[in-house]
Order: sequence, then C-alpha cells, then structure tokens
Amino acid sequence: MNSFKKIGVVVALVMVFVACQDKSKPNYQYMPNMYEAVGYETYQKVDILPNMQEAMVPPANTVPRGWMPYEYENTLEGKELARLQVSPLDSLQKEANLAKGAELYNIYCAICHGPKGKGQGTLVKREKILGVPSYADVGRNVTVGTAFHTIQYGLNSMGSYASQMNTEEMWQVSEYVMKLKQDLTK
Repeated sequence: MNSFKKIGVVVALVMVFVACQDKSKPNYQYMPNMYEAVGYETYQKVDILPNMQEAMVPPANTVPRGWMPYEYENTLEGKELARLQVSPLDSLQKEANLAKGAELYNIYCAICHGPKGKGQGTLVKREKILGVPSYADVGRNVTVGTAFHTIQYGLNSMGSYASQMNTEEMWQVSEYVMKLKQDLTK
C-alpha cells in the first residue's frame, strides 16, 4: 500500500508540472541557432570570428591551388596561337589518358557531337541544336590545341566547359577528340 502512495504522489507532481507549463511558448531551446537563423551577407564584417577576420575577396592576380591560368586569350588570334600548342600530358600514359578522355567525352560532348565525332549526337538528331561540325571536316583544321581552346572558352553556340572539367581533363578530352578525328579520316 505504501508503494501505491509513492506512485500516486509522483504522478500528481508530474500532472501539476505539466498543467503549469505555458503552452504558448517553448519551455527550453537547445541550440537556438538551429531555430532562429542569423542571416549573414557574404562579405560583411562578422564579430564572432577570431581576430576579427572576415570573408574577403581574394587579392588581385592570385589563382587557386592546382589551377593554372590559360595563356591564350579568347580571341581569334588566341585560337590561332593555340593551334600550335601540343598536349602537356604524359605520353607514357597515352592509353589511360585516352580512356579517361573517352569517358569524359561521352559525358559532356557526345550528346551534341555524337559518340564517333560525326556531329550527329542525340540533340542534333532531335533538331534541338543545328550546325554541329564533324571532326572529319577538313575546313575546320582541328588540332589538339584548338580543341582545348574551344573546351576552355567555347565556340559559337557551344559554351565553355572550364567549370565542369579541370585542365588535365580538358587535355584528355582534346586528345580523345584527335583520336576520333583520326578514326574518321581513315
């Protein structure tokens, strides 16, 4: 009987505590920043950072790690200068570079240029894009340097792929384009 009284007292205390709680506002908030977000502007001064550092625009003439600027401008003269450029990739790993280039080509390029480089990709067949050239077109005079330049800056209705691929990947695709061109001209 004594244990029933103890249980009854505990239940009564819990009921009193629950009844006295104010339901119009939360009792306690753990980690309030998760509920009440603080909006920050991108480059504003923030007081909570150590040493009063803030997100800043990078200094002029600096480049991110692992990225090298492309030496030719996005002009016709720049493209003609790039025509003479050779691939800097290791010639001992030619097969691995071509395999990676083929993989990237099928992801980014084949939809328009076609899997064989004839300019008859899925979008061309569906007439969504017109005028995609074949790599076998003699008048185009495609070289590995011009292929890289076109991937870097884009040409006509083709946009730049510099934001989707790094420099090495663009060279791998350029080498694969040259292999497709060689296969088409046989």
